[in-house]
Amino acid sequence: MLTALALPRLTASGGRVLAVAGRNVVALRSVGWLVFVSGAIEPFLYLFSIGVGVGALIGDMPLPDGTVVSYAAFVAPAMLAASAMTGALTETTFNFFGKMKFWKLYDSVLATPVGPMEIAFGELCWAMARGAVYAASFLAVMIAMDLTSPLRALLALPATVLIGFSFGAVGMLTATLMRGWQDFDLIGTIQFALFLFSGTFVPATAYPAALRWLIEATPLYRAVDLIRALTAGSTGWLQALDVAYLLTLLALCLWAASRRMSRRLRR
Repeated sequence: MLTALALPRLTASGGRVLAVAGRNVVALRSVGWLVFVSGAIEPFLYLFSIGVGVGALIGDMPLPDGTVVSYAAFVAPAMLAASAMTGALTETTFNFFGKMKFWKLYDSVLATPVGPMEIAFGELCWAMARGAVYAASFLAVMIAMDLTSPLRALLALPATVLIGFSFGAVGMLTATLMRGWQDFDLIGTIQFALFLFSGTFVPATAYPAALRWLIEATPLYRAVDLIRALTAGSTGWLQALDVAYLLTLLALCLWAASRRMSRRLRR
């Protein structure tokens, strides 16, 4: 009886989430697909300039379990994780903030049966659909360059989507806390610091002990560790910790973002 009553509500809610995500597809067609394609270029530039170019000077790199990989294979999964972070944060901070505060898009959406949580999840699903296309194309290049195997790439794809979901939720929560466009300077600084100091280009063990523990507690480090282990085939119990960390981050930030958005939009 309870299932029969709850199922139509869940189905309707899922339809409203898809409607929010679908609105972004329509909007993208109006501005052109060049905007969509341009988001995939940056990680490829880093891979070829640093992973391949600098990698020729550095040589091989050891992983925590003792596996030795080329520097390109060391950097490539970090680029993939960082790209998932950057894409998710851009979509769910800049675009989400503009729609909520200045374009007042969600005011009209809330006049329909769509609720704040469905808006948040719909925007997040769109960001992840976009990110999944980027991730798949990047993994295809990694396979072509013999930096990973097709099976390992297949395992890394859903992990990349999880990373995007987690950082997307962080971005949404951040957008509800922002006061104006000037706050993006601070967000950019934090994001760039994470990019540089999350085991992206050198192992965390290269840093002093106190800084190392701080680095290993950041979400991007856990994301890099997960993708690097999956693409290199060196998974262990630490990857279960990575997944638990990202799922917890996703749940807490999405819950907090929906509550704050509800208060801001219904004042």
